[in-house]
Parts: sequence; C-alpha cells; structure tokens
Amino acid sequence: MTPTATALLGFAAWTIALLVCLAVFRTLQVQTAGRAANSFAPSGDDVEGLGKRLTRAHANCYENLPIAGAIMLYAIATNQTAATDGLAYLYLAARIAQSVVHLISTSNMFVLFRFLLFIVQNLILVFWLAKLFGVF
Repeated sequence: MTPTATALLGFAAWTIALLVCLAVFRTLQVQTAGRAANSFAPSGDDVEGLGKRLTRAHANCYENLPIAGAIMLYAIATNQTAATDGLAYLYLAARIAQSVVHLISTSNMFVLFRFLLFIVQNLILVFWLAKLFGVF
C-alpha cells in the first residue's frame, strides 16, 4: 500500500474513530444524564466542553475528507502517487493532530496551533494539486 493510500484510509479511519467517540459520549449522556436520544444538535451547540469539541472535531474531518480524498484518489487512480507519497504521512499526522488539539482545548493558544495545523494540511493539498497538474 502506498503512503497516499495509507493516508487516505487513515483519514477515513480517524473520522470513524471520532464518530465512535461521539456515539459513546452521546450514549452516556442518554444513559446517565437522562437526555433524549433525539435531542442532540448536529452542531454540538447544545453540549459544553468535550462534547462540543468532539462534535466539531468530527464535523471538521467529514467536511475536509472529500477534498483531500478526491486529490488522493486521483493520484491513486492515475498512478501518480509519486506526487503525493512524500507528504502523505505528514498530511495525516497534521489532520490527526488538529483533531487532538481541538479535543484538548479551545483556548486562544490551542486555536492558533490548530489553525497552523489546518494551514499545513491545506498547503500540502495545494502542493499536491500543483504537482498533479504538472506545475512542477
């Protein structure tokens, strides 16, 4: 399996892992806090702390997976993973780190660090696109 394929599957697996954590969180809220199972807002605005951060971290993954996934799938489908393999693990690490930082805190310092990780990911995506389009 190429690093690009590993990063793509890793991103999908990470998104699912966050979904499982969110399901456990909400199940515990239903079982221990008496919340109705159908009372959770998709945005996470109805819960505080970890629940809200977990909801947003998961949403951020499923919002970004289609873009990164399309680029990585294109590289795989056209046998051009040489363009993406070199930064694939860094991309995945930055993606996971962004989620973990989000789960830890929303303090100003953590938000700035999370934004830096987001920028790293997007610079990698732009670099990949440029390579795949033959810019360099």
